[in-house]
Amino acid sequence: MGLALAHPGRVLGANDRIRLGFIGVANRGGQLLSAFLTHADIEVAALCDVNRATLAKANERLEKKAAAYEDFRKLIERDDLDGVVIASPDHWHAIQTIAACDAGKDVYVEKPLSITVREGRRMVEAARRNDRVVQVGTHRRSSGLYAQLADITLAGQIGKITVARAYRLSNMYPAGIGRAEPSQPPKDLNWDLWLGPRPDRPFQETIAPYKFRWWHLYSSQMGNWGVHYLDAIRWLTGETAPSSICAMGGKFAIEDDRTVPDTAEAVFEFASGRLAIFGQYEASGNPAMPREEIELRGTQGTAYIDERTFEIVPERGGQFQDRAPRVKPMKAEANQNNHDLTCAHARNFLDCMRSRKKPNADVEIGHRSTTFSHLANISLATKLRLEWDAEKEQITNSKEANDLLHYEYRKPWKLG
Repeated sequence: MGLALAHPGRVLGANDRIRLGFIGVANRGGQLLSAFLTHADIEVAALCDVNRATLAKANERLEKKAAAYEDFRKLIERDDLDGVVIASPDHWHAIQTIAACDAGKDVYVEKPLSITVREGRRMVEAARRNDRVVQVGTHRRSSGLYAQLADITLAGQIGKITVARAYRLSNMYPAGIGRAEPSQPPKDLNWDLWLGPRPDRPFQETIAPYKFRWWHLYSSQMGNWGVHYLDAIRWLTGETAPSSICAMGGKFAIEDDRTVPDTAEAVFEFASGRLAIFGQYEASGNPAMPREEIELRGTQGTAYIDERTFEIVPERGGQFQDRAPRVKPMKAEANQNNHDLTCAHARNFLDCMRSRKKPNADVEIGHRSTTFSHLANISLATKLRLEWDAEKEQITNSKEANDLLHYEYRKPWKLG
């Protein structure tokens, strides 16, 4: 079910306030609403959520001045909106982004961009054919600290990076997300519209509103957390896509309703000669690295970075090599937290709506990074090491795995 709209979008003048609509205003959507409201040149004209109580609570923040919708299609068809901010569950991102682009709106869409590789490519195509600005919510792309480190690593100053690592750590043992029996949905929730293109099923309290992150039909921790770190690793190493992927894991310790692993590790190999590793450890929470959130192991030095700091630790020669330090140690700090980075990312999106330049986390960037998570999940599902043709966007060594690059939507929903 698509929207047959083709509006070119309003040309924004220097003094025009940017009119935005928000789809999904609960957890992350509420955070995005806060971030965008720090910018004086916007007006939040419309809100949408399938939960009427959530929708009303968000509109109270705006003194009930925004138009409120349960169905996103009614928001998108408005011709007085310049952009749409999408923070709905992951399985909705593609349909809503494509519809917004086709309706002449620019889009800020939360990560992960999509729930399948094919969705992601269609989202890129929709942005390009409509000349739309589409920013993906991998907000580290708007970090000056990360940009500073990228200048160092891409110039080869820590040598050849052969391994990059990051982890999602949270000890959810023993209860995890809990267990719940199917039940009637809350009276304020449009459960059928929440499910959208996914199969019809009864409501369950361990799925909505937030615990869908642990159900593979709607999300994954590889996508939810992995895409943040894998996108940053891509940036810091200059990589586009892996050539080979192998992921292993399962429900090893936690007894709950999840359908994704509590413990998993994905290894991505690149044709350039390096590995990227993402570990999802949800049955243990102690640090997996000596410091920070991402590690880049170079032949001359190792870099560690998080939202606030980075540090370069010199390498010393090992067996048969000179033991002298190979680079000078270095530290840098920034006064940005997660909220500040989100505000900066929103600012970049708004600026690009005016300039028509590609944003820091353009949809193609977001698609390539999200593809890592999809391939890891496919490797987990098939228990196979996958060979990836990044140009054709095909898995070359398994038809079974290749068939998982997309799924059949529940009627009447269609991929635009």
